[in-house]
Amino acid sequence: MALRVTDENYKYILEGGQPVVLDFWAEWCGPCRMITPIIEELATEYDGTVAIGKVDVDENNAIVSDFSIRNIPTILFFKDGQLVDKQVGAAPKSVFVDKIKGLL
Repeated sequence: MALRVTDENYKYILEGGQPVVLDFWAEWCGPCRMITPIIEELATEYDGTVAIGKVDVDENNAIVSDFSIRNIPTILFFKDGQLVDKQVGAAPKSVFVDKIKGLL
């Protein structure tokens, strides 16, 4: 299951030593709901290797502002705590897998 990432815990997650994937989403966003099963599958498949989390943009203004999120879904990819890639908009699972492999 994907981690619930909030304004309070995101810095801790980014500094956790693993690659990190953050899905910025909202309940009312259709494309966000379309990729939710993909994000959950990836969280299970990469458990222990990559921290995969979901950020509700309606509840977490600080992280949304820190990363200048303007469109959702936006998925950010971090390695060693640094942003290295991103995907804006829905995409097939293979796109996310390729980006995650680039983190490992």
